[in-house]
Amino acid sequence: MGNVGEQNSDIPFDVLSRLPTKHMPRLKCVCKGWNRLISDPIFMKVQSRKKEPVSGFFCQQRFRLGNEDITTVTYIPVGKQEAKLFQTVFDFLPEHVVLLASCNGLVCGRSCFPRIDPCLYICNPLNHEWMRLTWDEPNREDTFALAFDPCRDLLGTSTKFKLIRVKQIEIESKALCFSFDIYSSDTRAWKKSEEICKCNSNLYKNKGFYVEGVLHWLTDGDEMLTFHVENELSWLVSVPLPAIEFRSIPEACIGDSDGRLHYVLVSQYGLQVWFLEDYFESKWSLKLSKTLEEMEEQHMMFLYNLRERVTQRLAVDMEPWVDLLAFKDGYLLMRVSRNIMLYNIETNRMHLLCSLSNFGTHSTFCTVLPYSLSLVPLDQA
Repeated sequence: MGNVGEQNSDIPFDVLSRLPTKHMPRLKCVCKGWNRLISDPIFMKVQSRKKEPVSGFFCQQRFRLGNEDITTVTYIPVGKQEAKLFQTVFDFLPEHVVLLASCNGLVCGRSCFPRIDPCLYICNPLNHEWMRLTWDEPNREDTFALAFDPCRDLLGTSTKFKLIRVKQIEIESKALCFSFDIYSSDTRAWKKSEEICKCNSNLYKNKGFYVEGVLHWLTDGDEMLTFHVENELSWLVSVPLPAIEFRSIPEACIGDSDGRLHYVLVSQYGLQVWFLEDYFESKWSLKLSKTLEEMEEQHMMFLYNLRERVTQRLAVDMEPWVDLLAFKDGYLLMRVSRNIMLYNIETNRMHLLCSLSNFGTHSTFCTVLPYSLSLVPLDQA
């Protein structure tokens, strides 16, 4: 293949572009010809257009008390029965970071506090490329989301992304609304969007998911906040079931699978998964529904007394027995008591990844992000 690559680059290009992205860093070491080919921006662009399934989840915790950040970021790969935890993925950055967002292979993080002059980072953990962004009026509670789709720029060979900071502000008559600041990699500058969205609910879990050009945030009310990145339009989408339907506090998360936004819920009614069909009519379709008894019977190695434990949560400040951490491509990452579990809703398989003690005993999760591999280069010009 090395000799063939020198004679006709179309053959190795065609062969290598069919392989999973996770193999590319090792394949670059085979020979100089493959290194040049895989490093070529056009090859990387072609590779990035392939739909890569979720490869794992980044997890980071924060102390329950105090303002100091925990610097350790743990990566949990998907696809292995006993997950090996990796905690050096971001060692290529010039400082420790707190993760804020991820989207199609790119990750956003901020400087750990306390720090005199904190900044933001956009990076690709696979190829170790990164760039630093200014952060005006830094606040550790700021909420960010990444918008990046490698399939949309068909001719370009560099990464074009947008970073959105959403803030809750108070307007006249003490009404609350959300405003949006946008950083564009094209202009390399921040701008304030004129769009605002009136909403009296707070963002929940502070994670924005980018699906079909729209960012989505779960709130602690009966709606989701959405923001169309290109058109700069925002509106609220009702969740499938309002809070009045429940006798105890349910646990929910959002994510994407098959190019659609999904809403996952654990409540007295069991485990339910919906996908959004119509944004403006808030039309949801039920994809999966299992009672708590069915879940316990099918996964008796991990679940027990499920109804009692799920329905005894009567206040928001009570820690849930089942905490839905993240959902991506059919995989549901969740904490069940002191264990981290991975559940595939397509195959109905559940397995234990690790114990919560692997992360520390005096902290709670502040960030859990799904991650898909990508070779996309960052434009450093």
